[in-house]
Parts: sequence; structure tokens; C-alpha cells
Amino acid sequence: MSASELIFVHRFVPAQAGTNAPTLLLLHGTGGDESDLIPLGQALLPGAALLSPRGRIGENGMPRFFRRFGEGRFDEANLTEETQALANFVGTAAQTYKFDPARVVALGFSNGANIAAALLLLHPDVLAGAILLRPMVPLIPPDLPNLTGKPVLISAGQHDSIVPAANTLHLANLLQSAGAEVTLKRQPLGHNLAEPDLQASAYWLRQNFARDAKENAA
Repeated sequence: MSASELIFVHRFVPAQAGTNAPTLLLLHGTGGDESDLIPLGQALLPGAALLSPRGRIGENGMPRFFRRFGEGRFDEANLTEETQALANFVGTAAQTYKFDPARVVALGFSNGANIAAALLLLHPDVLAGAILLRPMVPLIPPDLPNLTGKPVLISAGQHDSIVPAANTLHLANLLQSAGAEVTLKRQPLGHNLAEPDLQASAYWLRQNFARDAKENAA
């Protein structure tokens, strides 16, 4: 299967030889693209394979991963459809690029964090874990998935004017109810990302993928 058959415009950065880190699935925010989070992924997990798709939905010329009716009001039918498409894409990309589909960790910001959360809730086998930067509850699934043992980092902004604190807590509780090992960090920031998010993400990766990091450094 060739890269041209993959349904998302994307970039793939192969792992460096000898690297045993998981593949990072990089999911940009509204208006971003497949290049936005590459530097962040390289900084957080040097040498790891990076898979970075561009959202297929356009909003006033800006790429997104699913439609919305307004700020915080999501088109759940489209969200469900695009989440399925993304799940299929990851599986096909694993075959195409020869990475382990059981060792994929999402790193998503804003809209990208929301579809990463939807992947966890609707297609739990796609991700081994996730870093959710400024996420919201994407939807409530009809049945909770089994996320037992899956680590999830939520990095929220204490002064975020887009994501209410109660919504962040609701998402954390939802994922915990499904069995995920949730770490919730509230940063002294707004919706923007800054150094505290990078520090929290790097620490979380070391804590949850320590074996991979040690093998990478050996």
C-alpha cells in the first residue's frame, strides 16, 4: 500500500535507527496543518516516528478535524465520521510505513486534542495513550470504552477563555470512568501553549514510556 492511498494529507517522519519509542500521532489545532507540531514532536521524543495528518474539514479556509456549529458546539455526526476516518488512516499508515499500530501515542492541541479524545472514546484500540493540550469533551459515547491502563495527560489553561474549567474536569472524569490513568495539569496560561505544557508533556512521556526513552538513549 502506497502513501498516495492514505486519505489524509500528511507528513511522516520515520524513526531513527535503533529508536524504540512509540509513534507520535500529531494533531494540529484549527488553522494548523501537517507541519505545525513536527518540531514539538521532535523535541519531546527525539528519534521517534511522527505521523502528522492535516484535518480534512475547512472552516473559512482553515483546516480542522471535524465541523462545528460554533465555539464549543460540535457536529457530532461529522465528528463521529471523521474520527472513524482518522482511525482507519492510522491503521493504513502503520501498514504503509511499517510502524507498530499498538504503540501510537496522540499529541493533540485544541481541535486536534478533541479528536484525539474522540479516538479514545470511540476507537480505544487505536491509541496507547494521549497528550491532550487544551481539550474539551468532544462527545459522550453511548457506551464507555475500556481504557484500562491507558495513560492520558490533559494540560489545561487556568485562564482559557475557550475551554471552561468544568468542561476540562468533565473530560478527565469521563476518561477516568472508562479506566484511563488521567493526569490533569492546570497551567497558568490561556488557550495558548507555552513552556509549562512542554515540561509537563516531556515529564509525562518519561514517566509512562520510560523503557522506550532508556532504550532510545542507550
